[in-house]
Amino acid sequence: MTISSDHVTGEVRAERERLADLFAGLAPEQWDVPSLCAGWRVREVVAHMTMPYRTKPLRLLAGIVRAGFSFHRYADRDARATARRMDGAELVALLRRNLDNPWRPPGEGPVSALSHDVIHGLDVTEPLGLPAPPPERVALVLAPVSPRHLKYFGADIEGRRMTATDADVSVGEGPRDVPMAAKDILLVATGRVPLDGFQARRG
Repeated sequence: MTISSDHVTGEVRAERERLADLFAGLAPEQWDVPSLCAGWRVREVVAHMTMPYRTKPLRLLAGIVRAGFSFHRYADRDARATARRMDGAELVALLRRNLDNPWRPPGEGPVSALSHDVIHGLDVTEPLGLPAPPPERVALVLAPVSPRHLKYFGADIEGRRMTATDADVSVGEGPRDVPMAAKDILLVATGRVPLDGFQARRG
């Protein structure tokens, strides 16, 4: 799939705006609902999504050093501290101010910023029963997914091929085809839901 940078940039802005609108409508108790990120509530996930807009490179490096050179440990500490310091309205306002922020995870591909927003957006919208991104946007995130990505997230699909029923994309190789919505493929591919557990719940 050939993806123009202008198209990806437009999708990033559209997804951030979509999520900001959804987050702005959350009731106070919804901010404390457990997300799909283990140990994080909705507020920690949204705080994490704003980390690139709050953190300068030197501060990030210093934080990682203090966290024993573990980015994951640093990100967890940052999300929890920010969620304590900023309320939902402040987090939404920060997200809105950065709809066009050009940040992209270092060393990753052209859809990495979109992936970050779409995946963490699903971490919030799924448990809250809120709308998912358009299937075509999710397909952009799924297009570069490889066995390396599946291994990173601990997603074991056992030689099966997950094929989207609402977009032109599939993940995995194997003789057994598993038809699924694009956003459900992404949930499995990122280790949020095991494929077998997913099929059992929907079967």
